[in-house]
Amino acid sequence: MRILYFDCFSGVSGDMTLAALLDLGLPQEKLRQELAKLSLQNYSLEIFPGSRGGIAALGLKVKVGPQKEPPRYFSDIREMIEASSLEQGVKDMSLAIFQRLAEAEAKIHRQKVEEVRFHEVGAVDSIVDIVGTAIGIEYFKPLRILSSELPMGRGFVQCTHGRLPLPAPATLEILKGYPVRDVNVEGELVTPTGAAIVTTLTSGVNPFPAMKIGQVGYGMGKDEFADRPNLLRLVLGEPVGADHADQVAVLEANIDDMNPEFYDYLMDRLFGLGALDVSLSPLLMKKNRPGTLLRVIAEEHQADALSELILRESTTLGVRRYIVGRKKLAREIQEVETKYGRVRVKISGELRFQPEYDDCKRIALEKGVPIQEVYQEAMKMRK
Repeated sequence: MRILYFDCFSGVSGDMTLAALLDLGLPQEKLRQELAKLSLQNYSLEIFPGSRGGIAALGLKVKVGPQKEPPRYFSDIREMIEASSLEQGVKDMSLAIFQRLAEAEAKIHRQKVEEVRFHEVGAVDSIVDIVGTAIGIEYFKPLRILSSELPMGRGFVQCTHGRLPLPAPATLEILKGYPVRDVNVEGELVTPTGAAIVTTLTSGVNPFPAMKIGQVGYGMGKDEFADRPNLLRLVLGEPVGADHADQVAVLEANIDDMNPEFYDYLMDRLFGLGALDVSLSPLLMKKNRPGTLLRVIAEEHQADALSELILRESTTLGVRRYIVGRKKLAREIQEVETKYGRVRVKISGELRFQPEYDDCKRIALEKGVPIQEVYQEAMKMRK
C-alpha cells in the first residue's frame, strides 16, 4: 500500500503539483506522450530545474503560442478529455477535479456549471496542470493520498474578473469543510486549481503519516517569500507498523434489471477511478426476482465520483453510502529474482508472503512452464 502525502507548507497550485510529481519520478517523456493524446495544440511545456530556499526543485510553465486561444467552456473541456485516448482512470480523475472547480466557479458567478468559461491562457494552463496531475497519480498508483493543513495567504490577485481578495472566492468555495490556517504572507498560496486537486484526491487533513519514505519531490511556485521556500513537497512511501486503522466509504446498490455482460465493464471503470475493492453478490429481491448486490469500498474523498459513475453506468436508481472503520495489516510490494525472472511479492506482517498472480501468469505464458512452478520458485525467495 503506497501513501502519497501532500506537504503544503507553502500552499499548492496546479503547476506546483505537476512539477512535484515530475521531481518525484514521473518521466517527462511519459507526461508529454500522454498529454499529446489531447486535442490541445498551440502550447509548449517548459520544465526547468531551480531552487527555493536552497532546496533543489523543478518548475513548470505552460507557454501558449502566438495564435489566440478561444475561451473554453467546461463542457468543451469535458468533451476534449472524454474524446481522447487517455486511460480511463486518468479521464475520470481529471473530470472529477474539473467538476469541482467548475461547480465552485458556477456558484461564485451564479452560472450553470456548463456555462463556466475558462479564459484563454488559463484554460490551457488548467487542462495541462489537471490532466498532467491525473497522469502522475495514475503512474504512481498510491492507494491512499493525504494532505497537510492548507495555509491561506493575504492580499489581492488580479484576474480576468478584476482585482479579487485573497484567498480567492473560488478557492474558499472549494475548501468548504476543509481545515485551513492563516499565515502572515502577502500572496496567493492556494490557487483554485490547487484547492480542487487536493480536495478531490486526498482523504482530508492529516499530520505527517507514519511511513517508510521512498521518494520525495519538490515543485516550485512562481513567487518567492521572505519567511518560507515557495515549494510543494510530495512524499511517497509505505506505511509502517504492525497494522493500520482508517475509515473507508462503502457504496451499495441493488440491481435486478441490468445485462450481466455489463458488470465486467462497470467493475473495470470503478477500479479505474480508484475503487479499493468491488464485489458482486446474488440477491433475491422483491417479487422473487433474482438480483445482484454491487458493493464498492473506496477512500472517502472518492465516494461522490464513484457514486456518480454507478448511477451513470448501471441501471440502479440509487446508491447507499456509509462510512466504516477498518483495521488492516501494513503491506509492501517487493521484487524477488527467480530462475524464470523477476516476480513481485506482497508482504504482510511476518506470515504472509504472496507472489503476484499477474506476474506468475505472464512468466508462465512467456516461458511455457506451469504457473504453479513459477509460483513455487517465487515462494523459495521468502526469507
